[in-house]
Amino acid sequence: KYGVRHVGRKKISVIGAGNVGATAAFLIAQKQLGDVVMVDIVDGVPQGKALDMAQAGPVEMFDAKLTGSIGYEETADSDVVIITSGSPRKPGMTREDLLNTNAQIVASVAENVVKHSPNTVIVMLTNPLDIMTYHAWKVSGFPAERVVGQAGILDSARFRTFISMELDVSVEDITAMVMGGHGDTMVPLPRYTTVGGIPITQLISTQRIDEISDRTRNGGGEIVELLKVSGYYAAGASLAQMAEAIVLDKKRLIPCSAHLTGQYGIDNLYIGVPIILGADGIEKIVEIDLSSEELDSLHRSAATYREGIGVIGY
Repeated sequence: KYGVRHVGRKKISVIGAGNVGATAAFLIAQKQLGDVVMVDIVDGVPQGKALDMAQAGPVEMFDAKLTGSIGYEETADSDVVIITSGSPRKPGMTREDLLNTNAQIVASVAENVVKHSPNTVIVMLTNPLDIMTYHAWKVSGFPAERVVGQAGILDSARFRTFISMELDVSVEDITAMVMGGHGDTMVPLPRYTTVGGIPITQLISTQRIDEISDRTRNGGGEIVELLKVSGYYAAGASLAQMAEAIVLDKKRLIPCSAHLTGQYGIDNLYIGVPIILGADGIEKIVEIDLSSEELDSLHRSAATYREGIGVIGY
């Protein structure tokens, strides 16, 4: 039967079959990480996209089963659930309006996830990312290690892209670290960013590094200006990388939004830091040495999100 899960395969569910969710689902299928279920409130959209993606299987040579649904029953016993559901900010809508609107959506989704997949790992994408990840953790009642937000993976991918453009070198040789909130307050760390093991501080002038860092901070906004909607290819690829790290227990050391309990002098807040991501979710929060300036930037970023979780009642 079309969409039946094969015994022994992992199951990855994507809540929200818009541009980001659908891109993530397609890449997860291509990587053959498991069977994929897409859920959306608009009837026909997840079913149609799932069928379309399935028909790419013979071309791209993948056997993952893709299912689309407007309910959560098909997501039962998912190994990973990726949440992309949310409303974009509309004209006349304040930041508080957006926070409260998306908080209601995320709460409903998280409750359904817990009901059908009580042992899953939740990967959050809904914006404002760090605040919504905290909210999903609270609503789900899951241990903090099983709720993780996609933050620095996308931001570091943008940073790596711009460094590649600057130096005309392969992105494969570039490793980058970006901490802090997923937004304007992110904290790129040039001295932890290397090309073939060489810090970019030895390869690019300080002025150009500052300019590239600013472009990274505004990377999402730059795409919105051009495309008139949020970007989705890089975000979808970043979600697929996180799903891969979890279902294959790869134990990747990557920057994600994680719940801090005193690390970096921050307590009871989700924010982007280096973590080890594996089958159990956040398996370790890695504390690296930061300069006083870098730590101050991280704390300023944290203050923004602490204010945000207050807006939704925490």
